[in-house]
Amino acid sequence: MRSNRRRLIHSVALPGLFVSLALSACAPPPDPPLPPALRGADVSLPADLRLISARVFPGATMASLLRGNQIGQSEVAALVARAASLFDLPRVRVDQPYRLARAFDGALRWFEYEIDADRLLKIARTRDRPLPEFVAEIVPIEKKSRTVTVRGAIGTDADSLVAAMDQAGETIDLSLALAGIFASDVDFNTDLQRGDTFELVVEKLYREGNQFAGYGPILAAELHNDRRRLRAVRFQPEGASAGYFDEEGRSLRKFFLRSPLKFEPVITSGFSGRRFHPVLHTYRSHQGVDYRAPTGAPVVAVASGTVVFAGVNGGSGRMVHLRHANGFESQYLHLSSIAVRSGSRINQGDLIGRVGSTGLATGPHLHYALKRNGLNVNPVAVHRAMPPGDPIPSGDALRFADARERAFASLGATALTAESGVSPPPEASR
Repeated sequence: MRSNRRRLIHSVALPGLFVSLALSACAPPPDPPLPPALRGADVSLPADLRLISARVFPGATMASLLRGNQIGQSEVAALVARAASLFDLPRVRVDQPYRLARAFDGALRWFEYEIDADRLLKIARTRDRPLPEFVAEIVPIEKKSRTVTVRGAIGTDADSLVAAMDQAGETIDLSLALAGIFASDVDFNTDLQRGDTFELVVEKLYREGNQFAGYGPILAAELHNDRRRLRAVRFQPEGASAGYFDEEGRSLRKFFLRSPLKFEPVITSGFSGRRFHPVLHTYRSHQGVDYRAPTGAPVVAVASGTVVFAGVNGGSGRMVHLRHANGFESQYLHLSSIAVRSGSRINQGDLIGRVGSTGLATGPHLHYALKRNGLNVNPVAVHRAMPPGDPIPSGDALRFADARERAFASLGATALTAESGVSPPPEASR
């Protein structure tokens, strides 16, 4: 009997939950109490519960997960019915973690499933007889934030923003966020040079156990690129969504993005009235810009607008044609796939397709064309000539000046004091 006890006494540790399980081989355990309210951080479990922690396997459903852990059919039906009232069960995703507590007689006491990085589905037993009943809720996953400063530089060992961010110990998600802030002023495919530097203040999120759980918003950023300094402050005007503004209070969101591609590509053929076509072997005008990029690279809308055409168009291959305000139209050719439909409304930066080599193309690339009032124009020249973004409303000037000063102080830069409105002193402007 002593050896049996040693074999049956063990401990199970889950994040934030440490449970000792013991079962006497000589006497049956008392009926376990029902669990406390689900919102408690810790659950004190009775001695006859077995804890199971695993991940969703391919092809699994919530019902199959429960049955695979020896939960009875009547309980599976009751639990699935309760969960379905809150959550779309077919959306159970492969490799997402789940946990459950099961009594040794097979009765399920509670079940948890991580819907995504932010939400947790929690189900607990509330009644045993005459039929099992459960209560379910979706709760936020608790996270703590830390505000940190991240610095990096473009150099020999880090010749792109992604590489420099990786060298700084951060992930591509932060690279995308920073590129998105300055996307109207910098083409991160072609404009970065060796010696460029960046610095930003960002919220980093952590789950219990000091587990990194992603990034919050970038609060302030500074980019030194080709002898120019670009600055951004996150600010929320009264009655509007938060956005990014330069030090003079002008929105960094301009009419056009500098490029329909985020990273990696280079311009292989510019706008020209006479270019040798690599497939047709004749000289003809090239009414757009060719970007070399890997197959599958995301292509985004350079401005908000409406999809005029999305489909196959002869030598253009798979193609998307957008109509924008002010008489502008943009076209994206040779795509491997299309992510939008004709007639739909899209926003600046939305995914519209992916790079490919369909139609008359010798390899994967994006042909990007721009028209104004029906005439082809040079996209690079038009993007560079775009005016600054709209200024913040005058009623928000004082709040913005305060936010700007605190943001730049957190970057280690000299705090700016507005002399009038939200304009910085002349020596701070570049």
